[in-house]
Amino acid sequence: MQRSTFLRASIALAAASLMGAASAAPDPILIGVPAPMTGPNTQYGDELKAGVLTAIETLNAAGGLNGRPYEAVLIDDACEPKQAVQAANRVLNSGAKFAVAHVCSGVTVPAARIYEDEGIVAITPGATAPQVTDNLRGHHFFRTIGRDDQQGPFAASFITARLNPKTVVVLHDKQTYGAGVAQHVKASLEKLGTPIALYDGINAGDSDYSAVITKLKTLKPDVVFFGGYPPEMGLLLRQAREQGLQTRFMGAEGAFNQSLVEIAGPALEGMMFTYPADFSQRPENKAVVQAFEKAKRPANGAYQMPAYAAMQVLHKSLQAVGPDPKKVADYMHASRFDTVIGSVAFDTKGDLKNFEFVVFELAKDGSRRLVR
Repeated sequence: MQRSTFLRASIALAAASLMGAASAAPDPILIGVPAPMTGPNTQYGDELKAGVLTAIETLNAAGGLNGRPYEAVLIDDACEPKQAVQAANRVLNSGAKFAVAHVCSGVTVPAARIYEDEGIVAITPGATAPQVTDNLRGHHFFRTIGRDDQQGPFAASFITARLNPKTVVVLHDKQTYGAGVAQHVKASLEKLGTPIALYDGINAGDSDYSAVITKLKTLKPDVVFFGGYPPEMGLLLRQAREQGLQTRFMGAEGAFNQSLVEIAGPALEGMMFTYPADFSQRPENKAVVQAFEKAKRPANGAYQMPAYAAMQVLHKSLQAVGPDPKKVADYMHASRFDTVIGSVAFDTKGDLKNFEFVVFELAKDGSRRLVR
């Protein structure tokens, strides 16, 4: 064989070997990650992404699922109910059979029906409205955060026992999440015998809440609980203080993020809110927190650890039964999992049997102090 012919044959053989190696690379396991990536609630999407991506990187570094890597399919739902179906269909069209899906309840309720109908196993680390799972026919949808009918009674018991108010006002933004958590706070306060002076809704997106603040100044409640998101919470706080109202405000986890600090400014001081426990402080999560830090992602928001836990549950279930979504869902319903948020078990609806909430109080600079 001539030298040139030998070289050509050697190059062809090497190229064929490389092509064979490339074709033999294992297909990734796609994980749909729809969340708000634009709009006023982007920080919640950032928290969900931080949890999922850190978990995926950690799992892949350990070999993925029997050598198959996990790959996130990032999708923007803008925390906008009108985009829910489109976002869920993008998960479906990506080929993903599993998802860590959505933060906002108004998006999750319609999207969850699509995941159920299409047999996609999805876990929300942020949507707390009971309707998310109460209205489903199947058993493919789960969550790694507590429901409003767990959070509402917790908030009401704190208000009654620790703040001892003579009267309370409960406001909400007329949306799925805000109205839902507010309704559960109201019902729980009534059961505890705490007087409610007003239960009312405001319009999300308004820039002037003088009318409702005038009502508050007349009623002089000791506590105002607001169910809703930071844009409205921030304006209520700031405008109330500008009009001389010193009533203590309280909200749920969806009402607090960095945009609240920017909107309310010093009027934040003294506001309280219920929140998932800071799982980043658990000693057993030290290595996980270090993984977040290495990736330059914060670990101590509301949704990072629940999102990380969602990936842990999916991975352990896939290890046990393989990538068949129905088998994975069956296994998740029947099993208990050790995760960064503690020992996790799901009821027949896919909800957590237990979840730990706490109460924080804010300083005027936005720093928070644990009070329960």
